[in-house]
Amino acid sequence: MEFQDNVVKEYLRNVYFISGTACGGKTTVTKALGRKYNIPIYVIDDQFTIHQLKSDGEYQPTMNKRFKDADEFFGRSVEEYKAWLLGNKREQLDYVLLDLIRLSRDQVILCDLHIVVEEADRITDPSRIAFMIAKPENIVETYCNCPDHQPFNDFIHSASDYEKAKDTCERTLCDINIAAYDFIRNSNYFWVERDNNRSVEETATLVEKHFGWHLMNDLTILKVDKDTELQDELLTFIENCSWHETKEHLAKLVRDWEFTDWETMFVAKADGKVIGMTSVMKEDYYPMPDVYPWVSSIFVSEDYRGQRISGKLIEAANMYLKDCGFTGSYIPSAHVGLYEHYGYQYVRDITNYGGTDDHLYEKIFAKV
Repeated sequence: MEFQDNVVKEYLRNVYFISGTACGGKTTVTKALGRKYNIPIYVIDDQFTIHQLKSDGEYQPTMNKRFKDADEFFGRSVEEYKAWLLGNKREQLDYVLLDLIRLSRDQVILCDLHIVVEEADRITDPSRIAFMIAKPENIVETYCNCPDHQPFNDFIHSASDYEKAKDTCERTLCDINIAAYDFIRNSNYFWVERDNNRSVEETATLVEKHFGWHLMNDLTILKVDKDTELQDELLTFIENCSWHETKEHLAKLVRDWEFTDWETMFVAKADGKVIGMTSVMKEDYYPMPDVYPWVSSIFVSEDYRGQRISGKLIEAANMYLKDCGFTGSYIPSAHVGLYEHYGYQYVRDITNYGGTDDHLYEKIFAKV
């Protein structure tokens, strides 16, 4: 079975990739950004053993090749070593993509992996990948000096002829990386060359700017009222958001203010602008007039995802509904495992007006 590139890209839309050449600093930058934005990270090297256990020698022969010791491992020719590395990368990529589709369904994921430009073309958009590169020289020494690579350092030093093992490894990695280094530098993709005079934080800032990420300043959640400046700001946000399936309906709802009684909308504001929204409604896109209130239309701008803003919007909506006298609320969703984090429990499957099945979740408010 083979999936078309546009399908893969759609299902990986919440994944940001950091790739590059050996010793370019991709893992360091990935971890720095993960910590700064509290975003889960996925490091392909950490997953190899797990994927190897799941693999089958018939379909993933390279991943299933075993070596008795360092002498056998580094005793191969450069061409054999190179073919083994590239074969492992190619065979593991299937597992990696399926992992990322599963993990990124309801959240942003930052992925550290080894892919070249041609592979990036097939799985992501240039705005969601950064290449960290370094001129391929002294790769083994640089790699072994990193504390995270101590196991490899111990392994290569266990060879009976360390200098020969180092030479084979160096020539293999240089052969693989020099072509990638030159290709990336001459591509239209965003890349950052390693500079030891630049701090990790400064390098990470270059990547986050490329991704369009921003740390929030003075996040506030506000209730929107009719005929206010905030209503106009929300309308502008909706008209320019990427939620194409729903934006026209929501824009009309806000423009004409078709809310009644306690119905309204909430917005998240940061950096002086609206960055997210949700609504509280009597009815949603389901033939269920007896089920209400609904917390719906939950959306956060891509630049601000991964910072738990949806949860803050839902919390504000529920506090408002509780003050209105309700004992709980409902959220419809096609996803599983997301709204449970906010205290919701699955009730049953429901069918919307378009004939598509979704899941109904309910939260019962705690009594004070």
